[in-house]
Amino acid sequence: MAVSAVAADPTVRAPLPVLGRDVTVPLVTGGEVTYAALDYAASAPALQRVWDDVAAYAPYYGSVHRGAGYLSQLSTDLFENARRTVAEFLDCRTGDQVVFTRSTTDSLNLLAAALPDGCEVFVFETEHHASLLPWRNARVTFLDAPSSPRQAVETLERALADRDPHGPGLVCVTGASNVTGELWPVRELAAAAHAHGARIVLDAAQLAPHHPVSVRGLDVDWVACSGHKLYAPFGSGVLAGRADWLRAAEPYLAGGGASRTVTRRADGGVDVEWHDSAARHEAGSPNVIGAHALASACKALTEAGFEALAAREERLIRTVREGLADVPEVRFLSLFGAEAPRVGVLSFVVKSWNSSHFAAALSAEYGIGVRAGLFCAHPLVRRLLGSAPGPQGECGAPGQKSLNAIRISFGAGTPDEHVERFVRAARELLRDGARRG
Repeated sequence: MAVSAVAADPTVRAPLPVLGRDVTVPLVTGGEVTYAALDYAASAPALQRVWDDVAAYAPYYGSVHRGAGYLSQLSTDLFENARRTVAEFLDCRTGDQVVFTRSTTDSLNLLAAALPDGCEVFVFETEHHASLLPWRNARVTFLDAPSSPRQAVETLERALADRDPHGPGLVCVTGASNVTGELWPVRELAAAAHAHGARIVLDAAQLAPHHPVSVRGLDVDWVACSGHKLYAPFGSGVLAGRADWLRAAEPYLAGGGASRTVTRRADGGVDVEWHDSAARHEAGSPNVIGAHALASACKALTEAGFEALAAREERLIRTVREGLADVPEVRFLSLFGAEAPRVGVLSFVVKSWNSSHFAAALSAEYGIGVRAGLFCAHPLVRRLLGSAPGPQGECGAPGQKSLNAIRISFGAGTPDEHVERFVRAARELLRDGARRG
C-alpha cells in the first residue's frame, strides 16, 4: 500500500494541527483526495506539537532511573516531570499516585490485579471491553443498560444497597461512551458509590480528549486513560488515583524498577523489598517517549482551552445530525436520547445497507475513514441494534441488513471541511439506491 502527501491546504483548519492532515489517498473512481480521518475514538492522530516535542527530545534519549550520565539524568527528569504534568491535567489530589501504563486497558487490568480480597465490582453492560472484562478474579455484578443518567444512578444505588456481604466494592464506569458519545453522570455515580462504602474508577479514554477531567472535582478514586486517544500515540496510558490499594498489592509486573532491594537468603531463596511509590507497578525500562508525548498533549489541550474545543465540537455534532436529519434511512444510536450531552462520537445504522459496506464505500469513493463494527462494546451495540448473538456469534434478526453499526468520531484536530465532506458523501451514497449493500 502506497502513501503520499501534498502540501497542506491552508483553507483546511482545525484548532490543533495534527500529523496526517496533508496525506492523500487513492480513490477507486480515479485520482486522489486528502484523507478525512474520522475515527478519533479508536486512535487520534498525533498532534504536530507532540511530534515536534518527541523529535526534539529523541537525540537525548537515555535510560530512566538507571544511570548517572547526563542523558540518563535528563531522561529521568523528563519522565518524572511528565508524571507531574499528567497529575495536574487530571487535577489529582495530594497523595494520589500516577502510574504510567500502556493504555486504558492496561490501567484497568492493573487495578483489577490490585483489588483487595473479597472485592465486588459493579459495571454496566454498556462499558467498553477495557472496562467490562478485566475483573476476572473478582465477584462481578453486571448492571443493565440505563435509559437515562438518572436511571444509571438509581440502578447503581439499588445494586450497592443489596450487596451482601458488605465488603470492599468498586464501581467502574465510563465518562463518555465510545459508541454513542453520551456523557455519563460521573459525579453522581461517585457520590452513590461512596455513600454505600464503595470506590469508583473512571474510564476516561473517550472523555479526556474532549472535556477536562478532575479527579478531585468528580470525586473519583481512580481515573484511567490512554495516550493514543489524547493525540499522543506512543503506547502510553495512565492509572491515577488513591495509593493504598496499589501499595498493598503485589507488583503488577515483577522486575527491575519495581524492586527497591533484592537479597539472597541463607537458604538460597530471594527476598525482595518492593517500592511503595508508582514505581512498584512500572517494572522494566519506562516508556519515556510515551510519557513525554502524553504530557505534551496534556499541555496542548489545556492551553487550547476545553471550553472552546467543546463548543466547536458541539457545532460539528449538529452538522452531522442536521445534515442527515431528513434522511429516513439513517438511525442514530443513543441510550439517553438525541439531546443528551455528548462528545464527538456518533454511531448510526442505515436501512438497507450493510454497515461494513457503507464504511468501505466512504473510504474507497470519498477518502473518508470511519469505523464499522461493534466497537469493542458488543453488549451495548447489540442492545442498541435490538439484536442478540446468533448461533455463530452474529447479531441481528433474520433479514436485518445492519449486523453492526457505523461510527464517526472527531476532535480538536478535525477540520470542519472533513465533517462536511462526510455529510455530503453519506447523502450521495444514500441517493444511489442501486448500489446499496
